[in-house]
Amino acid sequence: MNSIMMKSKRSLKSSVKLALKTLLPLILLLSACNSSVPPSFVKEGITQAVKDICKKEYKLDISSRLIGKTLWVYLPLENIISKPDKPEKYLERFLLEDKKNSLQEKILKVNYSVRPTTEKEKSQEMGLDKSVNEKIFDVLQVIRRVLFSMGNPNKDVPEFFCIITADIRNGFEIKQVFYFLDLKKLSYSFISQTEYQHRIIQDTAISAEIIGDREGNHINYQDITLEEFLADQIQSRIKMKFQKPEVGANVDIDKEVLKIVVYTLEAYNFKDFNLLELSNLATGKDVTLNQAAIFSDSSEKKK
Repeated sequence: MNSIMMKSKRSLKSSVKLALKTLLPLILLLSACNSSVPPSFVKEGITQAVKDICKKEYKLDISSRLIGKTLWVYLPLENIISKPDKPEKYLERFLLEDKKNSLQEKILKVNYSVRPTTEKEKSQEMGLDKSVNEKIFDVLQVIRRVLFSMGNPNKDVPEFFCIITADIRNGFEIKQVFYFLDLKKLSYSFISQTEYQHRIIQDTAISAEIIGDREGNHINYQDITLEEFLADQIQSRIKMKFQKPEVGANVDIDKEVLKIVVYTLEAYNFKDFNLLELSNLATGKDVTLNQAAIFSDSSEKKK
């Protein structure tokens, strides 16, 4: 079995999550692309349009599906991971465990496990191959062209799009979820590049089902909701905050997590919930706040 598959799941996923930082500058270049690409595309034809343009202009064989208001694009490649010539150095101050959040029945449940650890310097031994970064960027260009050229933006344009880049030789994949309105805001300079990259949800997976799957048949295609997206984005922001890390070793972890939750909800002006349940799984501390308490506390801090 290939040496990549012999690595532990945790080690490989951790390496690639850090490697994804190198892809973000390429994603951000999309804001400079010209959005006026005639003719306009219609909802019924966008999956075929994305597929045809990827093949014709970039020689990429992709699969595309539209599920509800979510556009899925599957990009099968081989050997997408490589060892960099100069491994990137980074500091480890916290140990994190991936925990799933949810926003259901008007209750936002945020679970997190973040533990301070002895600070040490580590190096990123594996990363996305440069050619893979370029291919993902090409797909992003195509999606942007198609979505920005659709006829009725309020009715037909997908709210979300998801790109899955799969290593079908080694059984590894990268999943990226984008909110179309975020891309528009970046394009018209309503949000910064840094803020935009914090809004992209990125995850990795390892599975034998990926091996040899050129059509993306193993994917659980579904219509992504705003509630799911926000719950996952909060989880993603927590990981970015403490993995880079963006905070010092003595920071109040609970307060930082609450700030992340409030900031994310305010960024999307989302108030369709009643309660916030925070669960620190590392300490066993649970806190429940109602919506009024969350936003009133935020307003006081801004004064």
